[in-house]
Amino acid sequence: MIIDRFEDRLLALHYVFPAPLNRFGRLLAADPLLEALPDMGTAELAFLLDLDTDRAALLKRKLSRSADPPYTEVYAASSITPILYTHELYPHSLTQLIDPPAVLYAAGDTSLLATRNKAAIIGSRKATAYSRLAMEKIIPPLVARGYAIVSGLAMGADAMAHEAAIRHGGKTIGVLGTGLSHRYPKQNSGLYEVMQDGHLLITEYPPYAGPKKWQFPMRNRIISGLSGIVIVTEAARPSGTMSTIDHALEHGKDVHAVPGPIDSPLSAGPNRLILEGAAPALDGYTILGGLPREPV
Repeated sequence: MIIDRFEDRLLALHYVFPAPLNRFGRLLAADPLLEALPDMGTAELAFLLDLDTDRAALLKRKLSRSADPPYTEVYAASSITPILYTHELYPHSLTQLIDPPAVLYAAGDTSLLATRNKAAIIGSRKATAYSRLAMEKIIPPLVARGYAIVSGLAMGADAMAHEAAIRHGGKTIGVLGTGLSHRYPKQNSGLYEVMQDGHLLITEYPPYAGPKKWQFPMRNRIISGLSGIVIVTEAARPSGTMSTIDHALEHGKDVHAVPGPIDSPLSAGPNRLILEGAAPALDGYTILGGLPREPV
């Protein structure tokens, strides 16, 4: 079978080489429609993708074995929507990253990507009841204002944020560090089901990709990139949560942090952010720039 569409050619390449878009820059400049890719020699492929010759030779073999499937149809059969960087639903905010995803693999309500207002709520995998309490003050006003809540579907604060958004009638987007065939962590399998039915799951990794430690920091830049507001509840210093905040600060995001007890290790990160200029997240109204609602 000859792949005659750019979308399928890029998906075939991304299946065996799931790299960010910047890694494809030379290749796309030399071969914008990827029509010449199957006939490229190992040396040329190595140069265009910045690989050593052994890896380029391996990639060429993988491409020859994986070039045939009509990927858009295969993914559709599994209720997965690949959203290429050229797709109308691909978020413009992600193009501002140094290393934007070449492809987003989505399951669920893809229209949520077009939601204008998105707020990321992140925190420790070991988040305490304090994070849950904070979210009950933060999330309802955001949801009422039409914000979609973005997080990473990890244990702890991420799961709390998704669950609170759903509980209060809002919409939520989970950014995964694995492919969509892997429900990781397994403890969130039920939440995964709910979100792929009425909300949205996205990842830059093909469905087969299992959990690898380095993929989760990469995921964090997408959480930040999608969101205009980034809120941290509890986080140690240093931590993966704080790496997300680093991405947010680099890209001029509106960063808020929940102040916490000075003797709590999980409040060390947010308290330090406030000291360095982040806005204190007292509740959803202050985050939105208004005043807290007076008690009735």
